[in-house]
Amino acid sequence: MRILIDADACPVVRITERVAREKGIPVTLLCDTNHVLQSDYSDVITVGAGADAVDFKLVSICRKGNLVVTQDYGVAAMILGKGAYGIHQSGKWYTNENIDQMLMERHMAKKARNAKKKHHLKGQAKRTSEDDLHFEESLRRLIDSVAK
Repeated sequence: MRILIDADACPVVRITERVAREKGIPVTLLCDTNHVLQSDYSDVITVGAGADAVDFKLVSICRKGNLVVTQDYGVAAMILGKGAYGIHQSGKWYTNENIDQMLMERHMAKKARNAKKKHHLKGQAKRTSEDDLHFEESLRRLIDSVAK
């Protein structure tokens, strides 16, 4: 198993690295040239800043049995198709049973946003220590379930 992280603006990189180090799992961080990342544990792959360049690279190197951390539902759908496991930064697991619903909800939300004349995007709520704890617990459960 290897953990791949869609690391552009990912708030759980360090948590994932800490858990992976404890369990002896190698990690690869993928980012574009707009995000400079360094790690004393993970391999770092930097790709061009083109639209979806990181996503395409991540999917191309992903292998069956890898674990992917991403907030992108499209990436999640593609890695599931390769037999990999996926987890969102919220701690929610991507599965073959829930990915279609998640993609549909994303599509409907985009349609609703596009239908409005004004685009007042609030952005994501500020991340809390409880969010980090929930992600870590979920990541540990996922790793343990895959290792069985």
